[in-house]
Amino acid sequence: MTQSLNQAPDNAGGLAALKNVARFLTLVELLRARGPHLPGIGVFHGYSGYGKTYSAIYAQNVTGALRVEVGDSWTRKKLLENILKEAGHQPRRGSIADLTEQTILALGDDFDRPLIIDEADKLADKHMLELIREIQEHSQVPMLLIGEELLPQKLQKVERVHNRVLEWVPAEKCDVEDTRALADLFCPDLVLGEDLIVQVLEKSGGRARRIVVNLNRIREAARNERSGRFGGALTAGRFAEDWFYTGDPRGRIKGRAA
Repeated sequence: MTQSLNQAPDNAGGLAALKNVARFLTLVELLRARGPHLPGIGVFHGYSGYGKTYSAIYAQNVTGALRVEVGDSWTRKKLLENILKEAGHQPRRGSIADLTEQTILALGDDFDRPLIIDEADKLADKHMLELIREIQEHSQVPMLLIGEELLPQKLQKVERVHNRVLEWVPAEKCDVEDTRALADLFCPDLVLGEDLIVQVLEKSGGRARRIVVNLNRIREAARNERSGRFGGALTAGRFAEDWFYTGDPRGRIKGRAA
């Protein structure tokens, strides 16, 4: 079974500090250290698979931030209830206005604690951006909105929200160093040659999620190999070019190494 990006093998606990993680942490600290009357929203945006959620989970572990991931079916009430629960408060019955007030008061108890909202695109699509603006403005918490590459354009359509963004930070593709860091995390018992690291990076298109899928496949191939072929360093020549997962629906993932 392929592991999720934020789920390391049992013998390799923790999370890898990728460059997108550093970018996101910098954004968090910028918001926390902002001066009075400065906007309190930061936007972290980029293509699917770049490791945005991974970065948010890392930041949550480091800073103690609150984090919610918006679901497709969420309403205003569901959003508010989930923020309250994440903050350790039991939502009380009442109108949306009542729940909003509860949320603002709950967040205001520790206004230095960041609130990370993942899949913020869905809030834009559901016309819920003004609600989160109200929450941020009255609670003054650092608020991080995470979404895909079109999130900035969606925010620009709501001027009162767009004007309250302090910083826009794009997530970027992984590089060789990021791929090596993920290899050390997900394949701690294997020696992967630099040429294989580069091949994994290229076949994965620089997307962290695909890199993890390919590393997991390499790990499983090594585990299942009984002939001892994987005893030394693994190099690019061990795997056929079409063996790697690329995300291309037109292809078929091969089941064996070369």
